[in-house]
Amino acid sequence: MTGSAVPGICEQEHRVWPQFEDLPFDQGGRGRHKCAGCAYDRGHVAGYDRREALDLDLDALPYSQAGTVRHRSVHAAFALGYLDGVGRWYRERGQ
Repeated sequence: MTGSAVPGICEQEHRVWPQFEDLPFDQGGRGRHKCAGCAYDRGHVAGYDRREALDLDLDALPYSQAGTVRHRSVHAAFALGYLDGVGRWYRERGQ
């Protein structure tokens, strides 16, 4: 993200997905108050694409203080999404 643009507030349904309850809490650093659901989604895309160079752009993630993503680690969410995306890629190919 460039300039002074600030991402908005996440309103997506993934904010209340129960799977995020198992993510570790994280209230420090630049990931604070960012949407772990959006981080998961970005990780899932990267995993499904089987990207080898990963970049979690914290500045591009919207904010969220709602539901099960509240105070959850965006780093762990991205990693989980990546793993799930890779797994989906293999499942869809019958491997």
